[in-house]
Amino acid sequence: MTPATGVRTRGLLSSILGLGLIAVIATEPIAAAAPEGRFGWPLQPRPTVLRRFDKPAQDWLPGHRGVDLTGAEGQAVLAAGDGIVVFAGTVADKPVVSIDHAGGLRTTYEPVRAEVPVGRRVARGTRIGALEAGHPGCATTCLHWGARAEGDGRRRHEYLDPLGLLHLTPLRLKPVRP
Repeated sequence: MTPATGVRTRGLLSSILGLGLIAVIATEPIAAAAPEGRFGWPLQPRPTVLRRFDKPAQDWLPGHRGVDLTGAEGQAVLAAGDGIVVFAGTVADKPVVSIDHAGGLRTTYEPVRAEVPVGRRVARGTRIGALEAGHPGCATTCLHWGARAEGDGRRRHEYLDPLGLLHLTPLRLKPVRP
C-alpha cells in the first residue's frame, strides 16, 4: 500500500464513520421531559387556585374539603392520576365524578358532567368530563377538586389537600460543604 492509498483509505473510513454517526443521531428519538409525579392538574392550562383547602378539625365541622380552581364552562376536566372511575352521577343536585387511585386515595371533581362510565380505567390526563357552572362560592365557573384517603380496617377516611399530590416545586439538592 502506498502512502497516498493509506491517506485515501483513512479518509474514506472517517467519512463512513461520520455518516454512520449522523444516521444514528438522526434516527434517535428526541428526549422530552415527562410530567413529574403520579398526579397532575385536572384543568389545562394550569389554573389559578381561587380557594384553598381548609381541613375541618372534625369531619362534620365547617371547612373546605378541597380546592377551587378557575375554569370555563364546558372546559375539559382531566383525571389527575391513573385510576378507576367509581362514581359518575349527581350528589345534592351537583354532577360529580370520583376516581379511586392506588394506595387508597380517591379524588373528586365537581361540578363535572361525566363523559366516562363507572368502572372505566383512566390514565392521568384522560378527559373525564366537562366543567359546568354553578359551584357555590365561586363568582365565575370553577372546579372543586377534592382528595381523600379511603379508610381501611385500621384507618378512617381523611380529607387531604389535593395540591399536595402535585410536584409544584422541583427538588434541588445543594452540595454539602465540610
